[in-house]
Formats: sequence, C-alpha cells, structure tokens
Amino acid sequence: MKPIHLLFVAAIGLPSPAITQSMSAHDGMNHGSSDHTMMVQGSSSAGNAPTQGGQAAFAAIQEIVMILMSDPATNWDRVDVSALRQHLVDMNNVTMRADVEAEAIDGGARFVVSSPDANVVASIRRMSFAHAATMNGTEGWDFTVKETDKGVAFTATGDAPRIRSLGFVGLMTVGAHHQQHHLALARGDMPH
Repeated sequence: MKPIHLLFVAAIGLPSPAITQSMSAHDGMNHGSSDHTMMVQGSSSAGNAPTQGGQAAFAAIQEIVMILMSDPATNWDRVDVSALRQHLVDMNNVTMRADVEAEAIDGGARFVVSSPDANVVASIRRMSFAHAATMNGTEGWDFTVKETDKGVAFTATGDAPRIRSLGFVGLMTVGAHHQQHHLALARGDMPH
C-alpha cells in the first residue's frame, strides 16, 4: 500500500524538483518514494502533469502558499493561512448559501441578502460591509449596507441597468481585487 501523504503531494501539482526535495528530506523513512518521484517526474516531463488543485478553495490556498514559499521576504511570524481559509468559507457561504431578494429602486437596486443559518449570516455581513467599504465609488457606483435580522440590505446606485443585471453576487466580484486581498490576508497584512 502506498502512503497517502505522497499521493497528496503528487496530486497538488507541485513542481517535480520540489516533490523530489520534499520526499528525500522527509522523515528519513523509505516509503517507496523513488517510485512516486519517478512517476511524477515522468508525467511532468511528458507535458501531461496535473495542474488543478481539485477544488477551488484548495487551489486558491495552494496558489497563495506557493507564492509565500517562493518569496524570501515572507514573514512567517505573520502568515495566517487560516484567515484566508475563513475568507474563502465566507465567499462560499455568500455565493452559494445566501438567499438574495432584489428590488429595483431609483438609480439601482436593493438586495436583501439573508440566511436562516447564523454562520452564513456572519459571512454575509463580513463580506458585504468589507466589499462596500473597499469598492464604494468603483464604476461611479454608491454602495450602502445596513444590517438586518438575518443578514444585510445592500443598496447599489449608479448605472441602474448594469447594477440590476449583475445582481448582488455580480457586484461582489467587480474590481478583481480578491486575488491581492487573499495574498494580503495570508501574509497577515489585512484583517477581515
């Protein structure tokens, strides 16, 4: 039986030199690593090595960890990958588990974003208030957020047709700032 941890390393798609170094520096025990090393190196030299992390949140964390590990200036005393993981949980809760009711208003839309699940409500509030504070004014839009019993009322005004067409989740994606935000969270540079 092959050790699971070696299969895990091969599955996450690290470059083969990193895997070889990691395996040779492992705990000094021979777990059949030479077979796995040859398998991974063989597939990557053939140009058909896996590149996907297998799950979006895992892949996002993997990407950030690889950036942190390759940066000699990384301050490991401040790194907080758990904060990034929590943010990704929030993103999933808001995107996939929140209920959104949209109402057209003069100049835009009002979105009542809610959930009966207290964990999802907390995610809705963190994401909505942070996004409105960060992105207010983007595209000339005005964002306001008010807390409700089960989430928030998120109001967006500006370009009404685009705001209404994008909807709440579409508005949350505007600005393509998430990638740098994820890196800053993991580095311990930004609270959320």
